[in-house]
Amino acid sequence: MAQGNYSVGLDIGTTKIVAIIGRENEYGKIEVLGMGKSKSLGVHRGVVNNITQTISSIQQAVEQAEVNSGVKIGSVVAGIAGQHIRSLQHSDYITRPNSEEVINNDDLDKLCNQVYKLVMLPGEEIIHVLPQEYKVDGQSEIKEPRGMYGGRLEANFHVVVGQVSSIKNIGRCIKSSGLELGNITLEPLASAEAVLSQEEKEAGVALLDIGGGTTDLAIFKDGIIRHTSVIPFGGNVITEDIKEGCSIIEKQAELLKIKFGSAWPGENKDNEIVSIPGLRGREPKEITLKNLSKIIHARVVEIIEQVYVEIKNYGHEEQKKKLIAGIVLTGGGSQLKHLKQLVEYITGMDTRIGYPNEHLAGDSDEEVASPLYATAVGLLMKALESKTRPVEVEMGEAHEEEKVLVGQEQMVGTGNVSSHKERKSIFDKWSEKLKDFLDNAE
Repeated sequence: MAQGNYSVGLDIGTTKIVAIIGRENEYGKIEVLGMGKSKSLGVHRGVVNNITQTISSIQQAVEQAEVNSGVKIGSVVAGIAGQHIRSLQHSDYITRPNSEEVINNDDLDKLCNQVYKLVMLPGEEIIHVLPQEYKVDGQSEIKEPRGMYGGRLEANFHVVVGQVSSIKNIGRCIKSSGLELGNITLEPLASAEAVLSQEEKEAGVALLDIGGGTTDLAIFKDGIIRHTSVIPFGGNVITEDIKEGCSIIEKQAELLKIKFGSAWPGENKDNEIVSIPGLRGREPKEITLKNLSKIIHARVVEIIEQVYVEIKNYGHEEQKKKLIAGIVLTGGGSQLKHLKQLVEYITGMDTRIGYPNEHLAGDSDEEVASPLYATAVGLLMKALESKTRPVEVEMGEAHEEEKVLVGQEQMVGTGNVSSHKERKSIFDKWSEKLKDFLDNAE
């Protein structure tokens, strides 16, 4: 198969590492050619803490995907999450030398690049600068300032910040696994790409990706990303609680959670009991499902309440910022029984489970359409998106390559449709810098 046909998404999670190889079919849907997954051993709460183990887990997942698809993997798009990710709102402006000229891409780039110069805490780096809306000469709520006249251009930005060392470690693991790092994307943005519809993003929606080590939140309103947050709790803390509360080993606790776990303790009767085999000839343990549900419920409530605090911080209670489409749950943790009802009960918001299947071709493996693989499918979509970009740029006129701001596919028109060109993401520029850094590192 020709190298140019397919792309690869690599999800480096706390519990599993997934590599998905896919390509776009003629209907614009994603055809999954192969998938590989392995147990993630060197990642804790979304952050690499053992390089050697992570490299071996990545290699395992990639080999499996290569065998399943018959394709050799060269370059991947990876995701970044972890408790070190934080976001902030920032406003900035530029004064244009000539207000008689229309605002163009250079002005927008100049404004965005100015935000990158913000002084961060030591060891932190800006990952994404996502423009919200613009103001031109005091006129507010402008989504597209290009082509307008004005002397002062202002914008509100959503700035995502992460730790330099964590970003470098991911790059190092991928490089040492014999792969190229094509790009790096914030995981909640990738998951959102896979499971949210454009209508939901317009109406206002909170995407909640409950993984093994972290719970990622991304809030959209009016089609624009408004708030991101990574909460350092996920499915693993629930397993840990079951292990401690029932005095059993982790493997058994995980199985109990998946097979019998429920986020709603009211439905289990007192006489429902599960017997767990004892270790090395010891007596089996008997655990009531009511107790199990109580343990799970307590921890899940804590996670949801933290998420709800973040949603309130964004300003959900203001009429203008209301999230009409409610909450979409995805990730492995979203498969917990009765979680949807509990989220609705605590937040009072409409909730649904998000599956990445609407972007997948009809004959795709059912397994890939599970919420477990939402992030991996989203990363694959980002990889395919960035693959088509250069071609479109070459078709346009020869002047300077234009760049798309992440999160909003803004097309730039110059009068006729054929010369539409996409703007390359500022984030891509950052990825290129990171790649150069890794190539020069020894």
